[in-house]
Amino acid sequence: MPPRPEHHRGEHVTTPRLQLTGITKRYPGVVANSGVSLSVAPGQIHAVLGENGAGKSTLMKIIYGSVKPDEGSVMFNGRPVHVRNPQEARALGISMVFQHFSLFDTLTVAENVWLGLDKSLTLSEVSASIDVTASQYGLDIDPKRPVHTLSVGEMQRVEIIRALLTNPQLLILDEPTSVLTPQAVEKLFVVLNKLASEGCSILYISHKLHEIRELCTACTVLRGGKVTGVCDPREESNASLSRLMIGAEPPALEVRALNAGAAVLEVQGLTLASDDPFGTDLADIALTVRSGEVVGIAGVSGNGQSELLFALSGEDRRAPLGSIRVTGKDASHFGPGKRRALGLHFVPEERLGRGAVPTLSLAHNLLLTRRDALGAGGWLKLGALKAQATDIIQRYNVKANGPDAAAKSLSGGNLQKFIVGREIEAKPRLLIVSQPTWGVDVGAAAQIRGEILALRDAGCAVLVVSEELDELFEISDRLHVIAKGRLSPSMDRADATIERIGEWMSGLWDTAAGSTADHNQKETAHAAA
Repeated sequence: MPPRPEHHRGEHVTTPRLQLTGITKRYPGVVANSGVSLSVAPGQIHAVLGENGAGKSTLMKIIYGSVKPDEGSVMFNGRPVHVRNPQEARALGISMVFQHFSLFDTLTVAENVWLGLDKSLTLSEVSASIDVTASQYGLDIDPKRPVHTLSVGEMQRVEIIRALLTNPQLLILDEPTSVLTPQAVEKLFVVLNKLASEGCSILYISHKLHEIRELCTACTVLRGGKVTGVCDPREESNASLSRLMIGAEPPALEVRALNAGAAVLEVQGLTLASDDPFGTDLADIALTVRSGEVVGIAGVSGNGQSELLFALSGEDRRAPLGSIRVTGKDASHFGPGKRRALGLHFVPEERLGRGAVPTLSLAHNLLLTRRDALGAGGWLKLGALKAQATDIIQRYNVKANGPDAAAKSLSGGNLQKFIVGREIEAKPRLLIVSQPTWGVDVGAAAQIRGEILALRDAGCAVLVVSEELDELFEISDRLHVIAKGRLSPSMDRADATIERIGEWMSGLWDTAAGSTADHNQKETAHAAA
């Protein structure tokens, strides 16, 4: 392995920090990358844009040494390199924050970070560095917490901190802002711009086009594994970037007047201690979702979302009697199966392992929540099962090698489309969705949101928990914010602003409680009627 190149921060150099030429990677049945060339200058924030399955993640893994290319060359700081593994990449000065995390569940945050750092550091020194970095970048995390106790959003914070502590020359970020408040996103952008000004190059993957236009100075677009364009995103619009990425603009969502009916989900006085010592206790949660409306819950990951969703889905059955009612029935102690019989369907944030069994086919994964392909005596109707899976694949434009494809073979965004489609096609009376479009490209996100609104228009009650504020503003009729296990009063979408939601994410809604109390009383009275 060549010696680690020196940093050139602050110096004027013309040699590209990273130069890819003709990168090709083939898998059985698919070419993930085909002749991809990419150049990133020192101090440049360079976006890689493409729809789900376009080959972005494979390309990043090749740069980071997790995947070996079949053809092509990689130059780093003007020298040819063959990065055989992530350890060699980090030694060169390349760090990556994955969308799907590379953390050991049984180790603590500090121990996971320590694995990728200079072993001359002690664990206590690493813990102290984590505290400093977390505070500086607004990514608060307890270094002593075991990773298996973290939410998905908190795991992403660990990955970001671990990457920053390596003092990288090239930093690869895959969907880094999905777990941050708007204020924290602004702070992260300040940090990234500062790193870039010092010579650190940044490869930035995001489906948030406004972020790319605000932050990045160059953009390479992939479609079907090939480079289809290179542009300066500051000179593009969201519409033109969408056309480059998917060949069309995402369809506009149709907004209609709210016509909510009877309460389908009623939560009252839900106080529940977390069964995880590092979890968040729920305190007096009150929530109503009526037929024909979408209620959104905003908040920074790790503020009680997981505990609330476990209680609502039936995975945690310790809720006080009478605190959770579904279609008028006390479901507090019902498990997921009994709640599903009442019409409640649920899409969790964890795709693999909770939303789908990785090694099972897409057709067999339908059986997790669907029973209509079961015959007498429990025999499977394999033909019907595959036909259902095929219908979902086609309707939701899932890129997969048919209904027999293993769930783990799909990209994250395509698996998300399949899971959301599975639950929507079950025609639920109440749909609870966590992070419906996390890591999904703009075209697929527009489709999923459109399907959610169509479900609402058909009379379904929908509860969406998301850290994507733009998404919540786009599809919600009413909004709540969850912070430190407490749920804010609801506000109509028309009254919500990014600034106000951002303040409430810190729990600062008590001063506004009086202005929303009357609305909540009217809502409760309407539901009772």
